[in-house]
Amino acid sequence: MASRRRGFRAGEEEAPPRFSRAAAAKALRLFRHMRPYRLPFAVSLILLAVSSSVFMVFPIGSGEIINVVTDKSEYGWTLDQIGLGLLVILVAQSIVSFFRVYLTTYVSERVMSDIRGQLFQKMITFPITFFEENRVGELTSRTTTDVQQLQDTLSLTSIEFLRQIIILIVGISYLIYKTPDLALFMFATFPVIVILALIIGRYIRGLSRQRQDALAQTNVILDESLQSIQVVKTFTNEWFEIGRYKNRNDEVVRLSLRLGLMRSLFVAFVISILFGIIFYVLWRGAMMVQAGDMTPGDLISFIVITAIIGGSMGSLGDLYTQMLRAIGASERVMDILDMTGEVKGEQPDLRKKKIHGEITLDHVSFAYPSRPDLPVLKDIDLHMAPGQKIALVGGSGAGKSTIVQLILRLYQPEQGRILLDGQDVRQMDLATYRQHFAIVPQEVMLFGGTIRDNILYGNTRASDEEVLQAAELSNSMEFIRQFPDGLNTVVGDRGIKLSGGQRQRIAIARAILRDPSVLILDEATSSLDAESEMIVQEALNRLLEGRTAIIIAHRLATIRNVDRIYVLEHGEIVESGTHSELTSMPDGRYNQLARLQFDLSTSE
Repeated sequence: MASRRRGFRAGEEEAPPRFSRAAAAKALRLFRHMRPYRLPFAVSLILLAVSSSVFMVFPIGSGEIINVVTDKSEYGWTLDQIGLGLLVILVAQSIVSFFRVYLTTYVSERVMSDIRGQLFQKMITFPITFFEENRVGELTSRTTTDVQQLQDTLSLTSIEFLRQIIILIVGISYLIYKTPDLALFMFATFPVIVILALIIGRYIRGLSRQRQDALAQTNVILDESLQSIQVVKTFTNEWFEIGRYKNRNDEVVRLSLRLGLMRSLFVAFVISILFGIIFYVLWRGAMMVQAGDMTPGDLISFIVITAIIGGSMGSLGDLYTQMLRAIGASERVMDILDMTGEVKGEQPDLRKKKIHGEITLDHVSFAYPSRPDLPVLKDIDLHMAPGQKIALVGGSGAGKSTIVQLILRLYQPEQGRILLDGQDVRQMDLATYRQHFAIVPQEVMLFGGTIRDNILYGNTRASDEEVLQAAELSNSMEFIRQFPDGLNTVVGDRGIKLSGGQRQRIAIARAILRDPSVLILDEATSSLDAESEMIVQEALNRLLEGRTAIIIAHRLATIRNVDRIYVLEHGEIVESGTHSELTSMPDGRYNQLARLQFDLSTSE
């Protein structure tokens, strides 16, 4: 799977972001999600350009105020005119900024909502093997952390990056036009300052990362020592642990002092070089003012705009790093969106075509993808006639659940084929195929909604009358009527507010509402007490009527009356027959299992 190659690992230290053409191409593909919102996005970019350009009017206006005060203005403006003009521009910019921020938020929220929806829609259709190879926490991180990073980049980082670029272009253009001599000197020194700052900054970040790693190691030692305090004291290793912690702590101090030294050098560099250049420009500008080559207002404007340009250039590094991280996040998101799910197209019509329910496993062999060298099923031949009830019996790891998973097409057999009513199941639409099945598992998983919601999960389009009928047939109404909210009772996380027998009956009601042609019972009553088992078994008997049924059983007393029993061992069918036939074989595997559970003399 693509996810396997990518190696999703939430919580691991992320590698420093790097730019690559392939990653950038994947990031750009995300812009196709912006097509429905291209008009508001284009308007927001235009407003951004206007707002950022108009921002540069304020330092220029400040300089012009000084020129008016010193009677050096070339335009003949008064202080009132300049003040009124700046006020109008300020109000206009506020209005422009309001609409720009709102439109940007609108686009980013809509686009990220679409991406989150597509991610969930894609992941929910992936085969079981995908979820075996990737932890749920890692997948959740794709739809939360990565998408949030993309949203922050779209709504904040990229906008700020463009704004700083516009400010740089407008500011540099104005300085070159107004004061070319000073501008050329400043721009000749900026690249040197930026390069040196990047080199020192990268070294500082490296030291900071080393310090964080060393600090994490001290926390590991602290955690291990305190959690294993009984072992520490039993072996009288208190001083050993103290020494381990001290060594790591000393390493943290050493790295912290090196980090402090480099930060001190960086501050000294900024003060001596950057401010030295600014003071030189001030001195040089004052000389030009004194010589009459520059007005005082132009000097003020130059200094303010230069400071703004310096701030913009300084922020571009961090903004660029954030955008690289967003490219990495978009690459991980696109890896999922590019994968192919097993369920395709629209939700199929639940008014499904009836089937007979004849199932055949023809020389089926299988090994799990995560353990390809360990065969689980070996040359299985098995046949279920329409309406027949069969049981799968065997020890743990014999292959019973694997047969069910193959029949449900959660996995594909490596060899052989599975037939439904004589047709190879691989030629059938997967979603339509699975509609013919329902399962009542040993451990029932309920969702955190109401009882009604959980029953409706068997058929989300069923009416209230059908839900009520399913609850009655499954013997669920006995306990549902005892709740003040009835069917609207919230079951809690994973159904924690219900007992095991109640959850089983809800699962049966869900299966009844499904109206399956083939029913699968996976140890449906094994974990219940005697009273609950009797109630659940009564409901199961109603559900089994007229259906093909596959029953996985460890308790052999529950399968005495099935049509055929298949005994599995090490992935092979070693015996098959009715309960009477198998118990009549003195040395048979089924007979051995039966003797362990009940006395054969009273079982017949």
